[in-house]
Amino acid sequence: MNNLPLHIVADENIPAVETLFGGFGSIRRLPGRHLKGEDVAEADVLLVRSISRVNEALLAGSQVKFVGTATIGTDHIDQNYLQQQGISFSSAPGCNADAVVEYVISSLYMLAAEQGFELLDKTVGIIGVGNVGGRLQQRLQGMGIDVLINDPPRAAREGSESFTALDALLAEADIICCHTPLTTSGEHPSKHLLNKDNLNRLKPGAVLLNAGRGPVINNEDLLNWHRHRDDVTLILDVWEHEPAVDAELAARARIGTPHIAGYSLEGKVRGTFMLYEAFCQAQGITPQLTLDDCLPRAELTDLTLEDTADVREAIDAVYHPAADDQRFRDSLADAAQQPVNFDRLRKEYPVRREFASLTLHGITADSSKGKLLQALGFKLAEQS
Repeated sequence: MNNLPLHIVADENIPAVETLFGGFGSIRRLPGRHLKGEDVAEADVLLVRSISRVNEALLAGSQVKFVGTATIGTDHIDQNYLQQQGISFSSAPGCNADAVVEYVISSLYMLAAEQGFELLDKTVGIIGVGNVGGRLQQRLQGMGIDVLINDPPRAAREGSESFTALDALLAEADIICCHTPLTTSGEHPSKHLLNKDNLNRLKPGAVLLNAGRGPVINNEDLLNWHRHRDDVTLILDVWEHEPAVDAELAARARIGTPHIAGYSLEGKVRGTFMLYEAFCQAQGITPQLTLDDCLPRAELTDLTLEDTADVREAIDAVYHPAADDQRFRDSLADAAQQPVNFDRLRKEYPVRREFASLTLHGITADSSKGKLLQALGFKLAEQS
């Protein structure tokens, strides 16, 4: 595949493809959810997201030699088939992990303000402690929050001392965050990990948040259970049958969004950049571009806070989930159009930056508030 120019097919919603891959050949943009064999028959390179199933049915007879998914998850890719066919493959593990973490933190601070609790006083349970869950654990513990973690594959490798069994975590945590990949086989499959048999272990008034994969929670069981346990607050960014969403379950979620937790500009561009680096390595090419070459300056780069300011002022200045929640609810009004609207919201998602894009002034780094803001991921300006 060293002969240039190449034919590159890319999901229409992957950013910076032209910047990063334009020098290698022609680029054809297509809707990722509806890719067909004839779309990729003459492609050398295929770049997708999680909505595209990449398998023999799609690739048989094509000349594709490199497949990249600009996502953390890979459950939509038949990697065994790619290996059998000698097709190079790369994903983007961790590309949008910080974005998902900040979605979680922003949502929990929004909820804390509404319900009148202090997030720092709560115990958070994290199910799935990989790229996303691990970074969430680090930030929460850096903030001084008690964290319980459940990750059977890691516990098997590292020893169980630092991990909490699922049933115990569900019973003890005030807030439960799901960040597992979707697996259906092996010793610890994650599909329907939470279901009618264990949901009732959640303590009264708990918060259940899923920003991992929709089918990790049996959505039918969740809906039936929540009809009798509406004391539990639901925050759902992912849905079992998306783009189709159960309207009643969505109505029961305090925060509902269309699988956009990881949709920061940094996260999306970083995913494409990681594929660019992997492609260059596969081709024996020295990368000529950096991630900064692809990122514009943030609209808001500096913010001055008073000593008495709440940390939510900084969080809300970068991201507040209420707007995403409202757009999502508006998209549910027409049931027939709901799946189309789901994809449209993702395609037309507004620019969102990460906490690190904002430098805060007026707060000293060694103050308790300064330490908290830095643990959250913000930069503090040096004090003169």
